[in-house]
Amino acid sequence: MKSENVFDTLKNRGYLAQVTHENEVRELLAEPGAVFYIGFDPTADSLHVGHFVQMMVMAHMQKAGHKPIALMGGGTGMIGDPSGRTDLRQILTTDNIKNNVSRFKEQMKILLDFADDKAVMVDNADWLLDLNYVSFLRDIGAHFSVNRMLTAECFKQRLEKGLSFLEFNYMLMQAYDFLVLSRRYNCQLQLGGDDQWSNILAGVELVRRKDQKNAYGMTFKLLTTSAGTKMGKTASGAVWLDANKTAPFDFYQYWRNIDDADVINCMKILTFMSLDEISAYAELKDQAINRGKKKLAYEITRIVHGIDTAKDVQKQAEELFEGEGQSERMPETLLNEAALKDGILLLDIMLEADLIPSKGEGRRLIKQNGISLNDVKVSDLNQMLTTDDFRQGDLILRKGKKVYHRLKMIT
Repeated sequence: MKSENVFDTLKNRGYLAQVTHENEVRELLAEPGAVFYIGFDPTADSLHVGHFVQMMVMAHMQKAGHKPIALMGGGTGMIGDPSGRTDLRQILTTDNIKNNVSRFKEQMKILLDFADDKAVMVDNADWLLDLNYVSFLRDIGAHFSVNRMLTAECFKQRLEKGLSFLEFNYMLMQAYDFLVLSRRYNCQLQLGGDDQWSNILAGVELVRRKDQKNAYGMTFKLLTTSAGTKMGKTASGAVWLDANKTAPFDFYQYWRNIDDADVINCMKILTFMSLDEISAYAELKDQAINRGKKKLAYEITRIVHGIDTAKDVQKQAEELFEGEGQSERMPETLLNEAALKDGILLLDIMLEADLIPSKGEGRRLIKQNGISLNDVKVSDLNQMLTTDDFRQGDLILRKGKKVYHRLKMIT
């Protein structure tokens, strides 16, 4: 029995947004061996859950026998993509970019197999940083219409506030990436989030004009809620794949607490669960949908952090929220006894533990009865903790209904 065309897999699971040549792309992906790429600009030292969607697409494609190129944007990262931005991105140093690229490379291995040339990682700094500007303009710039570029969605939203010439070059550089990968690796397909559509079209057209070769583009829906807002953000920032930036327990809890309406879509695009199994979860209603949320949170955490960690944080969550609100594995902050003798402001402790993004947010939570210590509501905005508070043992700090944190005094 012939396996399903991965194009249909991606379509049926709800990934697809736009395709340049749908019939040709579907035919290209019908047999193993297509070479494709997705670019990742190293704007931080970790990938986040938005990137994870693209990684899942690459994994589905690789499982179907196609070859992924993970393009690290060591060169384009020096400019910054204006897509989806209303302001100029922070310009990164060369050292920042190199560090971020090395971190991305490790995280890509969560889902992609780079053994035996099954996938490759390349850095566009290798061909962009040494370009001769005049030669580049004559060779590549001649194929771009400024009038047409200004109609691209990625530029239109920036024109009112001001679009720098630095960023205006980004589209040419990304298009050039596709041309280089086409020549070096016979890459025929560029993939990306739907906010990359304009840039991807530019690359497809450049390859076709310069080399008269087949080139295609395909974009995927961004990770959004059913209401259309971006997912992957919390009060303390993005949901990162790096365990040091988003603790596995917090990562698990993010998915455990998503809205009911988003569970099935996330199962389709963020896990490898079969569509039949997902359909069974789609039948759950009311309180029963929590079983689906637990399954979703476990599956995503297992992929990103491994099966042992996933089991551990799931058990921890069950003990906290389905037991008596206690768990030996809950996140904790260690407080020095000497410092506690003089007293430590509770808001400072919460800020240090990443429980709040600012003291202002902490005060707001206290005013709304959102902070408790050992199940006693905190009402004093300037509450201090001292050694006296730890006479009976550790303190359990609770934020809202679902965030628990242990405070432990050490000598």
